[in-house]
Amino acid sequence: MATPAAEFDVDEHLVRALLRDQHPDLADLPLAIAANGWDNVLVRLGDLLAVRLPRRSAAAVLIEHEQRWLPEIARRVAPIVPVPDPVRTGRPALGYPWSWSVVRWLPGSPAGDRVGGVHVAEALAAFVDLLNVPAPADAPANPVRAVPLTTRSAAVLTRLDTEDVPRARELATVWRTAAALPAYAGPPVWVHGDLHPFNVLFAETPSGDTRLSAIVDFGDVTAGDPAVDLATAWLTLDREARRVFRARLAVDDDTWERGRGWAVSIGSALHLSDDRTVRAVARRGIDAVLDD
Repeated sequence: MATPAAEFDVDEHLVRALLRDQHPDLADLPLAIAANGWDNVLVRLGDLLAVRLPRRSAAAVLIEHEQRWLPEIARRVAPIVPVPDPVRTGRPALGYPWSWSVVRWLPGSPAGDRVGGVHVAEALAAFVDLLNVPAPADAPANPVRAVPLTTRSAAVLTRLDTEDVPRARELATVWRTAAALPAYAGPPVWVHGDLHPFNVLFAETPSGDTRLSAIVDFGDVTAGDPAVDLATAWLTLDREARRVFRARLAVDDDTWERGRGWAVSIGSALHLSDDRTVRAVARRGIDAVLDD
């Protein structure tokens, strides 16, 4: 699956013009395109900041969710890890149709095909534990994350039946088992919703160890079943780290198996990417789900 085409082309000239219009004190800082992703363009702004702008209309409401809720979430998880809470916000202008944000430039780089060990698992569990608290009634709704697995069965099983996903029959069995479990009955809690290795940043310590340095891309942030964030155990961590992650969160069997179901959903979707690294990471997660 190819990255969707941009509905609005964002370049450095546009970003500088928007900054001059709305945040002139930042407009003369150096600019460089850092990432052109599925939904957003990330432009580095000087040494300490970045500008995050939607490239598709589907992302416009997601960045508004980040602007509304990330400051609160950032305060909650700050003892463990930074997140890209907006330090400035921008409005549509100069022909650009959507809201946009200036955020902190965070340390590290996406985990990608690197696998997290025990130290990462401990920090990631602490982040999830701080995040997964009851959310307010007006938290963003998300029809594809933190919902009962049964509501996603048609989409997931169709993908496994019709797309080029490795070990699809085995994954379908895991999915059906997870979807048959009792649905989450607790209060809706805050979840990241898309906690895969390209939204988890790693950095190296002076001793050469890998540490969790940041969590990014909260566009899917919502409230619901905390099991969706457990998918990162199979997508991001090695086997021993998964054991530590689960123990630190004291996850019961049903919640853990729903998390495994979410790993099937997210991993199989990532495998449709046209990016070889993304596909390799997806395959690693698929094998982890099935070979534990």
